[in-house]
Amino acid sequence: MPTKRLRIIASSLLLCGISAVSFSEEPANPEPQAEIKQELPLEALKRFADVFNQIRQGYVKEIPQSELMDYAIRGMMSNLDPHSVYLNKEAFSELQDSTSGEFGGIGIEVGKENGFITIISPIDDTPAAKAGLQSGDVILSIDGESMENKTLSEAIDRMRGEAGTPITLEIGRSGESQPFDVDLERANIPVKSTRERLLAPGIGYLRISQFQRKTHEDVAKSLDKLLESGELSGLVLDLRNNPGGVLQASVGVADHFLDGGLVVYTEGRIDDAAAEYEATEGDRLNGAPIVVLINRGSASASEIVAGALQDQKRAVIMGTQSFGKGSVQTVLPLSEEIAVKLTTALYFTPSGRSIQAEGITPDINVERAKVTAVASGRRISEADLRGHLENIQAEDKTEENEPSFNAEESLQLLEDDNQLFEAFTLLKGLSILQQRLSSPAPNADATTRVTEQEPQ
Repeated sequence: MPTKRLRIIASSLLLCGISAVSFSEEPANPEPQAEIKQELPLEALKRFADVFNQIRQGYVKEIPQSELMDYAIRGMMSNLDPHSVYLNKEAFSELQDSTSGEFGGIGIEVGKENGFITIISPIDDTPAAKAGLQSGDVILSIDGESMENKTLSEAIDRMRGEAGTPITLEIGRSGESQPFDVDLERANIPVKSTRERLLAPGIGYLRISQFQRKTHEDVAKSLDKLLESGELSGLVLDLRNNPGGVLQASVGVADHFLDGGLVVYTEGRIDDAAAEYEATEGDRLNGAPIVVLINRGSASASEIVAGALQDQKRAVIMGTQSFGKGSVQTVLPLSEEIAVKLTTALYFTPSGRSIQAEGITPDINVERAKVTAVASGRRISEADLRGHLENIQAEDKTEENEPSFNAEESLQLLEDDNQLFEAFTLLKGLSILQQRLSSPAPNADATTRVTEQEPQ
């Protein structure tokens, strides 16, 4: 079986019971490898061999040579960026399995920040999301075992398991004075990346929870459903807590909303790391306004889509600063069972921005908050005054003037999700303005005009 290079762009932190990372295959280019071999420092390799032999022969406990070599490789990779990792047989198998279905876990994306195992984002409709775990939470221990000095792979191994089995996480959270325990039950984490609904006639909502190989196709189907009742006057594209996924899927998703133009480009040291990705002609929404929701849990492929729509002046970005992962990883198999996942390139938005360690800055900053409407109380109006004049045009009012999104539903949306409410309100306002701009200006006959004069 010939060696192949597997290229991915994801949040590129190993996944705990989710299937957000998938990959595409590219033929390996042997030339860069040949150059590297010529430059290997022989003295350093001899020193490594001497240390390896000393440990093998003299360490107090006997360690299998294969295990000792794994330790050495992990140590070398751990001094690179957080997304470059050594994939042993189990980790490599899990990476491949994560693209093919569902498996037991709790449904979170994790990374390592300042030495701590940190939650990047919980995945929709998983035990982690239902338990209220949040982006930025630190996992201090798993089932009583401290995660201090543990690798990502070790933490993930402890969280994965058979569906239905219990697990307890000790969580540290900003703003909380003390750590607290969260009891969960592992479940089969389904591969479902999109869902859609109408917020009001003409205003759609499309949620993308992760970018998989066929997510752009799923988005096309979701748009078909939203467009069944007619053209949309606006769309909320929700990328909050989306940890990323496949580069090609993010390009395909952006392509649905762009009428051509650059989506993203990548640059790296090796020749095949440089690439440009363009959108094709044809905007599924025919230019209808889009509001993209992001937050700290929006990473990688999510940031590619948000950055492309922002730079191409196609959408308003709303929410909070995104995660800031602007690197591309390549999976390099060393055999059929083990591989190295190596950061080989950085990606840039159409305007040339690198969001690495910076993130996408929203056009409108809206923090997630619990909002409760305050009753305004009963107030007297003109219609309450004795002897008030009736409105002579009341009988001409039609259902067209009635709001298409009633106050009770609006209030519920505000209380459930204030960020989505703000996005909906913006789109509703733009829709009303567009309708008014496209309607003829009023030109009432002079004989029907009524002029109100204030008493002197």
